[in-house]
Amino acid sequence: FRAHARYCADAHGQLDLERAPALGGSFTGLEPMGLLWALESEKPLLRLVKRDVQTPFAVELEVLDGHDPDAQWLLGRAVHELSETPYDLWCSPGTGPFPGILDLFGSGGGLCEYRASLLAGHGFAVLALAYFRFEDLPEYLNNVCLEYFEEAVDFMLQHPKVKRPSVGLLGFSKGGDLCLSMASFLKGITATVVINACVANTIAPLHYKDMIIPNLSSDPGKYKITESGLLNLVDIWNDPLEKSNHRSLIPLEEAQGPFLFIVGMDDYGWKSEFYAQIASERLQAHGKDRPQIIYYPGTGHCIDPPYFPLCRASVHSVLGHPVFYGGEPKAHSRAQVDAWQQIQTFFHKHLNGKKSVKPSKL
Repeated sequence: FRAHARYCADAHGQLDLERAPALGGSFTGLEPMGLLWALESEKPLLRLVKRDVQTPFAVELEVLDGHDPDAQWLLGRAVHELSETPYDLWCSPGTGPFPGILDLFGSGGGLCEYRASLLAGHGFAVLALAYFRFEDLPEYLNNVCLEYFEEAVDFMLQHPKVKRPSVGLLGFSKGGDLCLSMASFLKGITATVVINACVANTIAPLHYKDMIIPNLSSDPGKYKITESGLLNLVDIWNDPLEKSNHRSLIPLEEAQGPFLFIVGMDDYGWKSEFYAQIASERLQAHGKDRPQIIYYPGTGHCIDPPYFPLCRASVHSVLGHPVFYGGEPKAHSRAQVDAWQQIQTFFHKHLNGKKSVKPSKL
């Protein structure tokens, strides 16, 4: 991944990126972190994802005209709590206990810990939970049993580093609707954040005890191909408000805590804005508080922690085809910075009783 920009040093030969605007290159204007968020893959259709979060990113900064490359390291401050269980917890340095959060990613599967490890550095104990395509878990998402996630909640609440009596949930895409289901059916959950997710159960039937929630129906024939040859899948999902799809809707009104919906208004993965509105109307119709919804214009599907470069498209790890996700680089980058702070503030308020949180970049 590479990015570049042209600057003019001051009369003393110094360059302060918080004062000097970029004059051209991958971006222009006053963008102190532009060299990170504007990174683009040298190979097409790759997304920058950190799998091994116990080793830092090496960011090589090159200043031309006689300056030597300087390697800097980018990684959050967190402690990896290894255990004999299937779960590894990320915690802030110290004895704790800390507010606990379960972190779920989407339909690509596998274990993604980079968000959990960064979030843990801000006063949380975070468990990144894989649910397929990892070790002995199923290779494909054909059925989902909520008991698996219930065991993870119980593990968190029994861990000495996790503050009781409840935990929070953070889910992206398919992981978002799983978090909505967990909040609606399981005990011990106080706060839920979903990033660009549906309000219906999607992709695979959800099982819990003697209950089955079918997955939202779809029409694969409604896919589109962009001018660049990418799959646009946003229209394949049927309307969850149609009578035939009512059983797939998640009963959010049964949840015991508040919701925060992070919505990218240029999301081509899900109709996130529409789904967040359905959630708001459903909760209010049942006499519950309106959820907090934050809309981000120009922001696509893949909302990551601050300064991760925008992934407008990539080859989906399960589908095996290039998929378009949307987003404009500058707007998306600014949304990631704000959303990161909003997520921390929401969890500290509802899990830790803090009304304000010191702003943080990472």
